[in-house]
Amino acid sequence: MAARASGRCVHCPDDPGGRTLADMSTHAKRERLLLADLLEAAGPEAPTLCEGWTARELAAHVVVRERRLDAAGGILIGALKNRLDRVQAEFAAKPYEELIQLIRTGPPKFSPYSLKQVDEGANAVEFYVHAEDVRRAQPDWTPRELDPVFSDALWSRLEKAARLMGRKSPVGIVLRRPDGQTVVAHKGTPVVTVTGEPGELTLFAYGRQEAAQVEIEGEKEASTRALEAKLGL
Repeated sequence: MAARASGRCVHCPDDPGGRTLADMSTHAKRERLLLADLLEAAGPEAPTLCEGWTARELAAHVVVRERRLDAAGGILIGALKNRLDRVQAEFAAKPYEELIQLIRTGPPKFSPYSLKQVDEGANAVEFYVHAEDVRRAQPDWTPRELDPVFSDALWSRLEKAARLMGRKSPVGIVLRRPDGQTVVAHKGTPVVTVTGEPGELTLFAYGRQEAAQVEIEGEKEASTRALEAKLGL
């Protein structure tokens, strides 16, 4: 069974400063600018792969996550969710152009996300996934060619996070790169093997199974359950 879409590959656009995004000092910085560009091009009411969120609401989420740490805890802590929802709604009400600019300029100096190591560790995958949330929700989206260094970085992160992402799966899941490298996302039987490039496997593990360009091997029922599983955080 396969979850696959077709289209031509595209490369990252240049940033406003004249540098290519591939020249940026970290993956997180590159993905930040790309996400901002995609949100701007899509428009505030565009759909995203984040269920129930428009581009405006996704942009507000990104801004709140790194600028309002007093509310961002609600992403993982249920007791803080009401506060998160309230603050995020306040940001979503701001002019869309302002939200895009806040994403582009990055967090304020007092935010831990302003530290290069924290930004790279916390945002490289986050921004990649959200960029694809915007891109792949559009009817005319085209696949993106990732450079090998970034692909390896995504794989390295996935190796560390796979068990967390796949913890709620009702079936065993093995993620496999085309070169044969594997990581177990969930132990169990029956087992399905999901094969794809690191970027696609990342999307699959983060709950975007239907949008990920992967090949799924296993019993038909188990494969269907893997596609419908609640993966991710």
